[in-house]
Order: sequence, then C-alpha cells, then structure tokens
Amino acid sequence: MTSLTPSHPQTPPILENGDLLSRREFERRYRAMPSVKKAELIEGIVYMASPLRFEAHAEPHANIIGWLWNYKMATPGVRLGDNPSVRLDLDNEPQPDAVLLIDRPSGGQSSLGEEGYIEGAPELIVEIAASTASIDLRDKKRVYRRNRVREYLVWQVMDRKFDWFALEGEEYISRVPDRDGIVRSGVFPGLWLAVPQLLAGEMGALMATLQAGLASPAHRAFVQQLEREGEGR
Repeated sequence: MTSLTPSHPQTPPILENGDLLSRREFERRYRAMPSVKKAELIEGIVYMASPLRFEAHAEPHANIIGWLWNYKMATPGVRLGDNPSVRLDLDNEPQPDAVLLIDRPSGGQSSLGEEGYIEGAPELIVEIAASTASIDLRDKKRVYRRNRVREYLVWQVMDRKFDWFALEGEEYISRVPDRDGIVRSGVFPGLWLAVPQLLAGEMGALMATLQAGLASPAHRAFVQQLEREGEGR
C-alpha cells in the first residue's frame, strides 16, 4: 500500500510584504527564513524592513539602547530587549526597536512564553521611525494602545522629532518636555530623557540627565518596590 504522506514537511511559502496571515502562519514562514532579520505582523498584515541606513536608524537605535541599558543596570527587576518579537494578540506580532519591561516576578504585565517570545504588552516600547513614521504613528500606535503598552516612544529621526505617549485611561497622551527639555517616565521613575540633547547627539549630556534621574528619591523608592514585589512571589 502506497502512503500518501510526504516524507518531508512542505517548505513554507516565502514571507512577503503585504501578506495577510494569521499569527501562527506568520511565525511558520518567518522561522523558515533565517536570513530575514526583521518582519512584523500588524493587524494581520506583514511588514518587512528595508535595509537600514546608519544615521537614519542604526546610530539613533544604538543611542536609545545605550540610554535604556544604563537605566536597566541601575534598576533590578527591569529588563531590556533589542528587536524582540512580541505576541500581543492573534493579529499582531510586532518587533519593536526596543522594549523596557518589568520582570513578571517583580509585578510586570508581560511574560516570556515557553518558546521564549514576549507574551503580552511590555510596559514601554520604542520605535526609531526614519522612513516608517506613518506605520509607527498610525497602525502600531493603535495596536499598542489597544493592548495597553503603557508608554510608547517614537523618534522621527529625519524630522528631528521625538514623541513620548503615555496611556491614560483608553488614550495615549503626549508627554511634553519641561522647560529644561526633559521628559520623565511615569512608569519607570528615574527614566529621564533630555530630548534636545538626544536629537543633537550629545550623549554625555543625555547620560548626565539620566544619572540625575537615577539619583532621585523616586527611583530609589521604585527599586525598593520592585524588590518587595520580587520577594513576595
């Protein structure tokens, strides 16, 4: 009797921009294409990144990661990710440029699934928007708001603009820099950003502002809170 079962699994179709897929099929095709470094599923539609320019994306991305990494190192219970896939819901699996999250044992709202993906919404997401501002400020913003990402940061590099959205109730409200050009996180006390210095590439001044935030009473209280949460679980 001849078996009709193929001896080898069928190779998944190639993942392409604009494909309309379920999250499961998106992941199946993405895993089969190890040469692809960034692909996202937004409202069921596949978006694939173009080659990244240095000044428009790579360098700003590195500067943001450096800022967040210094905060993470001073804040036990907080974790930082660079380009992780995030399973938000059945139609959305973005791959943000950076995520900052509170570890689940310390009271965070997301977790790591059995396959190692982030499940649920990280507390803070950053997107570097050189040529994708329309996606980041329209489709992704709506998805992140609906899934309750508490703070969403978008750096529009070519326009020299930085947006910091904070979730209040059901809406994102723009956090405006104070008279010194500083925006302070409402979710991560001590995470202070000197926006003019970031846009000018003045990383020394940027880090000095962050260090002032890390030395604040609010940050010390936050670290103690995270430690208590971790000990109680």
